[in-house]
Amino acid sequence: MPGLHQPTKTELTADRAGERLDVFVARRLPELTRSRVQRLIGDGHVAVAGQRAKASLRLEAGQRVSVEVPPPVEMRAAPEAIALDVIYEDADLLAVNKPAGMTVHPAPGHPSSTLVNAILAHCGDLSGVGGVLRPGIVHRLDRDTSGVILVAKNDAAHQALARQLKERAVDKTYLALVEGTPKPAEGVIDAPIARDPRRRQRMAVVAGGRASVTAYRVIERFTGASLVEARPKTGRTHQIRVHLAAIGHPIVGDRVYGKASPLVGRQFLHAWRIAFTHPRTGQRMELEAPLAPELAAVLRRLRGEG
Repeated sequence: MPGLHQPTKTELTADRAGERLDVFVARRLPELTRSRVQRLIGDGHVAVAGQRAKASLRLEAGQRVSVEVPPPVEMRAAPEAIALDVIYEDADLLAVNKPAGMTVHPAPGHPSSTLVNAILAHCGDLSGVGGVLRPGIVHRLDRDTSGVILVAKNDAAHQALARQLKERAVDKTYLALVEGTPKPAEGVIDAPIARDPRRRQRMAVVAGGRASVTAYRVIERFTGASLVEARPKTGRTHQIRVHLAAIGHPIVGDRVYGKASPLVGRQFLHAWRIAFTHPRTGQRMELEAPLAPELAAVLRRLRGEG
């Protein structure tokens, strides 16, 4: 058995011709998530016939695949006394209205002052399923997206919520101010998303990407902009931002997929509501985060309310 700080190496043999490398490794090593497998491949820890390969490589039956899993990074998130806007809390769950500008969990470039640091100070011990840098975190929001985010306070709640997310039994509703007015006023955007091959720091609609579906509905029209209710059916990175930009109506203030706006200093995207089944009681719950003050001010201005 390898030591605690030694990488583990596993030798596999492809048993299905034509299967993608990342799908094969995730299937044969179920303890690794698909995203974890893709990171390992991208970092060069997976070899096919002794050579680095892309996640999308189609395997031939009988090919040898080596998977090396490096030891965990010895880093932990520390509690920090940061004020939280708590929407709901019980013995199993915590729901917080995350402000824009706050990163959810520590990462390179953002080692502290994250939502996780604040939650650890608020709750103390949390579910460990997410790992030492993501305790209790079952889903995420972009740094500059505000709104409701759920936190599991124990492993049983974490696993139950993660299962609901995987089975698409969690309903999320976002509010977005977009440029122009989408037509039709209500519809479904069904377009695969992957990393943009030309700009690797962002995502894009890419043929062969991961299936991604967003339902939307225009709920208020202004001059040159519309308030849209967006309901993602899948959970891809930047999904709503990418999909709305792809139909020609990027989110106002989105500097990555649209352009800066004099109306607001960040993207006008807010996680408004989340509905799920409580992991202990089985009760269907719906929680709502009030619109962030800077976004509410934009709507008042557009409505001519001063």
